[in-house]
Amino acid sequence: MADQPGADAVLFEVSDGVAWVTINRPEARNAVNQAVTEGLAAAWDRVESDDDIAVAVLTGAGEAAFSAGADLKEMAARAERGLPSHLAGSRLAEGGVTKPVIAAVNGLAYAFGFNLVMQCDLCVAADHARFGILEAKVGRGSPWAAQLGWLIPPRTAMELLCTAEPISAQRAYELGLVNKVVPAADLKSAAAELAKTIAANAPLTVRAGKAMIRATAGLSPAEAAAVADEIYAPVYSSDDAQEGPRAFAEKRPPRWQGR
Repeated sequence: MADQPGADAVLFEVSDGVAWVTINRPEARNAVNQAVTEGLAAAWDRVESDDDIAVAVLTGAGEAAFSAGADLKEMAARAERGLPSHLAGSRLAEGGVTKPVIAAVNGLAYAFGFNLVMQCDLCVAADHARFGILEAKVGRGSPWAAQLGWLIPPRTAMELLCTAEPISAQRAYELGLVNKVVPAADLKSAAAELAKTIAANAPLTVRAGKAMIRATAGLSPAEAAAVADEIYAPVYSSDDAQEGPRAFAEKRPPRWQGR
């Protein structure tokens, strides 16, 4: 991504069908500034457009922070009222990335860094990671946390928002915000193993699963069933839907085509 905006602030590497997206500002605890926003936008565009990428992992450089949130120094200089314009919406946040994205949380994930974790579909956390919504301590807002009550119990979400006190990786795991907690030294391998497992599966089915979970949140059972049927209809009519049973019958690994 050397020629892309934010290329130095966000590193991009592809290995075995997995895109590794790394926020690269360890000296600033990977705070999100304009350059990071641009780098992430370019990364998600590439993840979505590259057929060789099946899944992505988002992490931060170093061992101290996944992301401490928005860059407050830049925010002060911009003096914007309301949510800073460069943080308002993204392809990932708005559902424009159909492939699964795993957050590999290598340290603290505070404020807008917490938001980035929420935008991802799965989360593996180092045992020293911490999660917090700190906006109440600095007089800012967190409208991006509106869906938090869908991810964790509402009263716990209320506690995080109103106390602005962080929680541990273990507590986040107990709440269902984190899929797995591992020693810091094992974080990359654990995220890679999860990504590898996903990448081996039928891509259309995986993407439909992601779409269904997001699209049916809050719907009645009947409404959810109708939406799910619509999402999965192209999967059933795909070539891969024929390849899976054929490979099983022939006792060989399936050869997915994504169509």
